[in-house]
Amino acid sequence: MNLSTSPSVIKAHDISRFQFRDTPFVKLMNKRIYNVLFIASQYDMFILEDDGRVDEQIFNEYTSLNLRYPPRFTQVSTAGQAMEELRANRYELIICMPNMDNHEIFAQAKVIKHKFPYIPIVLLTPFSKSVTRVLEREDVSGMDYVFSWLGNADLLLAIIKLIEDSMNVESDVKTVGVQTIMLVEDSVRFYSSALPLLYKYVLNESKEFSKEALNDHLRMMRMRGRPKILLARNYEEAVSLYKKYGDNMLGVISDISFSREGKKDKLAGRVLGEWIRKKNKYIPIIYASSESENREYAALVDAKFIDKNSKTFPQDFHKAVKDNLGFGDFIIIAPKSKEEIFRIKNLKELQLNIRQIPDDSLYYHLSRNHFSRFFYTRAMFPVAEMLKKIDVSAYAKMDDARELIYQAIVEYRRMKNTGVVAVFEKDRFDKYSNFARIGDGSLGGKGRGLAFIGHIVKTHLELNSYENFPVTTPKTVVLCTDIFDEFMEANRLYEIALSPRPDEDILKHFLAAKLPKRLVSDFLVFFDAISTPIAIRSSSMLEDSQYQPFAGIYSTYMIPYVNDKYEMVRLLSNAVKAVYASVFYKDSKAYMTATQNLIDQEKMAIVLQEVVGGEYGNLFYPAVSGVARSINYYPIGNEKTEDGIVNMAMGLGKYIMDGYQGLRFSPLHPKNILQLSSLDTALRDTQTQFYALDLESMSKDFTIDDSFNLQKIRIQQAGTNSPLRYVCSTYDPDDQIIRDGFYEGGRKVVSFANMLKHDTLPLAETLDKVLKVGQQEMGRPVEIEFAVNIKSQQEAEFFVLQIRPIVDNKEVVNEDLENIDKSETVLYSRNALGNGISTDVSDVVYVKTKHFSAANNPAIAREIEKVNIRFSEADKNYVLVGPGRWGSSDPWLGIPVKWAHISQARVIVESGLENYRIEPSQGTHFFQNLTSFGVGYFTINSFSQQDGFFDEDFLDSQPAVYETDFIRHVCFDQPLPIKISGKKKIGVVLKP
Repeated sequence: MNLSTSPSVIKAHDISRFQFRDTPFVKLMNKRIYNVLFIASQYDMFILEDDGRVDEQIFNEYTSLNLRYPPRFTQVSTAGQAMEELRANRYELIICMPNMDNHEIFAQAKVIKHKFPYIPIVLLTPFSKSVTRVLEREDVSGMDYVFSWLGNADLLLAIIKLIEDSMNVESDVKTVGVQTIMLVEDSVRFYSSALPLLYKYVLNESKEFSKEALNDHLRMMRMRGRPKILLARNYEEAVSLYKKYGDNMLGVISDISFSREGKKDKLAGRVLGEWIRKKNKYIPIIYASSESENREYAALVDAKFIDKNSKTFPQDFHKAVKDNLGFGDFIIIAPKSKEEIFRIKNLKELQLNIRQIPDDSLYYHLSRNHFSRFFYTRAMFPVAEMLKKIDVSAYAKMDDARELIYQAIVEYRRMKNTGVVAVFEKDRFDKYSNFARIGDGSLGGKGRGLAFIGHIVKTHLELNSYENFPVTTPKTVVLCTDIFDEFMEANRLYEIALSPRPDEDILKHFLAAKLPKRLVSDFLVFFDAISTPIAIRSSSMLEDSQYQPFAGIYSTYMIPYVNDKYEMVRLLSNAVKAVYASVFYKDSKAYMTATQNLIDQEKMAIVLQEVVGGEYGNLFYPAVSGVARSINYYPIGNEKTEDGIVNMAMGLGKYIMDGYQGLRFSPLHPKNILQLSSLDTALRDTQTQFYALDLESMSKDFTIDDSFNLQKIRIQQAGTNSPLRYVCSTYDPDDQIIRDGFYEGGRKVVSFANMLKHDTLPLAETLDKVLKVGQQEMGRPVEIEFAVNIKSQQEAEFFVLQIRPIVDNKEVVNEDLENIDKSETVLYSRNALGNGISTDVSDVVYVKTKHFSAANNPAIAREIEKVNIRFSEADKNYVLVGPGRWGSSDPWLGIPVKWAHISQARVIVESGLENYRIEPSQGTHFFQNLTSFGVGYFTINSFSQQDGFFDEDFLDSQPAVYETDFIRHVCFDQPLPIKISGKKKIGVVLKP
């Protein structure tokens, strides 16, 4: 009979339905012991220190175990001094080392405890029979713990950690499910020796496991997730602790003989073990007893037995903890013979070997929670929690359970790798890795932005609310700035780089130089983890910074992916060196000077990033790429400034970055697209070409043109198997209509109608979410670069390639323009497009309104064209004012100029007249040009003071440089300050 696992079980354990959340290690171990007060004589302190300082011993112990926050010790000799110290300073622990002949210490401890009940008090005393008798007689209720000093410095560490664990266990278990180990023992001498052994082992194992973390900071954080150790000194305390933390307990280590119901019970451990076994059939129990005959009781509850009197007790104890509580290697055994099949050291090995585990072994280990224990001891709580809840008996086929574990590991690794800057480790970086750094220097501007967007994607789960449209980031490795420094100095390139040589000569010297040899093996590992072409992007210290607009100054190269890995090394090495060289090109140096930065202080990191897209013949490109901004200074219709704006195209993003015409829309108004508002504009103002990487370009030499191996292809040449079928509409010349979708014949119009109009993919919604989250997290308007890889009509991946704060080249308007006195302005508009301040325009060209007639508009257009030519020749700009719609094809509605006729205008003004009231165009005829060149566009109705103001009388009173029957050109000695507040849509041109 062919058994199959119930669909309900498969669905319940479907990893795609889980969203593993990262463990908030920062919230663990929040209560610490920072200051310890020692009440001891100088002699006792000397004995304790063994000729060394306690502070130093503890510090060395903490350092060796990768622990932070070693406590500071203060020593006083008397209880009186202790009280003074406690009143003056904060302490989290008091340790008393009394002279046992002085019985007053016990009464004094009770007084201190009464005054400071929240501070634990520990009695630390040398061990002897006489001391034991004293302790039996005295009232030790003022002491929280009694420990026996056996000359082992590790005891102090164990005491501190035991008390810290008791302070944090409840919160840490509740927060992330931190595990516990319970030691049940009433012998002061024994737990004083066992606890240091146990802590040393657990801390060392946790230190070892923490190496699986992706960087030093995360290693330190993961140590906080180590198991907490709980000490129970009688039966009732043990039961209470188990009831509270039993669901989060790795195991129990117990004596057989200890106090129960207020008196010594030689079989209390057996009773406890039987009670625990009823609660949990498989929790590990280790009995440690000085009476070997108790071994038989261990067998009754399937427990491990250790003889306390054995000379090899420390080794036996160590082995029992290692073999039973989930530490050490995960040993896969054959259930019947108990023979080892193989062992697993870490998460990656488990992922690689899970499919090799025989069915009976898999069932055995799953049913006994060995897998969850493996994850728990390594502080991998999300996977451990999920696997612990699985009832393996519900699976008819172990392949289903095996696949569940495999997918859980994959998803966990993906989650852990997202949003983290990992240290590049050759033995760990693979296809599930996401972002890693090579080197110890800075990531540079782009690198920082990429790391930040990874963090955003990881923490904002709402970005991934659609299974068919996940938001992610490309696999990335950053060569940090110290690699740049090493390359420049080892090859002695600074003299050449800083010289006024031609760019080609600088590139030639850089390509002849050598990168550090160790990078070759790193590159080979990176190649094994990807299967796409690689983008080699600049990431300088100044690039994408918050206050300097350096984006696009340096080069970005792309190389194809080829099977010959050493050819890939050659291509990648040359691309890295070419990006380094671009720092010192003529234009880069000039830009540095213009922005008052020093070229010799610039540092360059390199971002190696898999290129998003697909392979189409000998070309590689994405279906969609573009740039989105969270603020839009040119809103039209119902759009608002804060709704954001997107400019996207088919193919590589270089098409948009180079200023070519893509599709422009607001993500909140994806159906309101100006370019598609009429047949003429759709055919005239949409994308006609696209960029793609030439996959057969390996033989080409690198040049200063970083697009040397890219092809610019006409949209109509894209094949039927290209992503054009997902993003286009088709023009039907017979019916003079554009039909949404791809149809044979007819011109293809890149409209993205399927996504924006018919919502086959939630592109607009996702862009809106990413922009809003990005602005929220950065605390300022942001710009993102993105690409979309479409797999089918209803399945795609959205990649965020970069995020940066918006930096305008123009000075920002900080004042409230509403408060400006209108008498100080030439122009005032409450409906202005654009943003920023200009202080270099001294000229105004305006259409005279006194005898204006729309019949003269064609003649006015010709006159303005002549004036514009003169401004172009002089390389000057001007303010242009006129009635009606500028650029209207109907001369009765406005002056029918083309963009070339008014290209030097810095501000264009539509001014309505009392007898010529035309619905304003808001610059729609030149929208692409306005946004590309940052031209301001004012709408003013002079007949209504509420809709703006134009002081034509002031201009008429000025002498004219040029005047005709229709237009007038006025030039001022001083510039006319132009101020536009994009957020408030207010614009002014002030009088000089």
